Amino acid sequence: MPGLLRGVARTAVVAGTATAVSNRVSRRQAGRWSQQEEQQQAAAPPPPPPPAAEPAPADDMSSKLDQLKQLGELKAQGVLTEEEFAAQKAKLLG
Repeated sequence: MPGLLRGVARTAVVAGTATAVSNRVSRRQAGRWSQQEEQQQAAAPPPPPPPAAEPAPADDMSSKLDQLKQLGELKAQGVLTEEEFAAQKAKLLG
């Protein structure tokens, strides 16, 4: 009987030690994997910014008006002829 008891005790110690070692290895691996994931996320480039929205029609209209004013000033100064002014105006509005 003492031999049987000694064998059972030895088996329990070996099994307990194996379980403890296995758990420690698992925790260590999980810690390393989480560190690697954090490093990869930190090293990942930031997402690209959203595409720029098209200018609003009001902005487009105000820029056209500004260009028309500049054309009118050039015509008044004599830099543009009436035909050139009309052609640029049609191109701008067309």
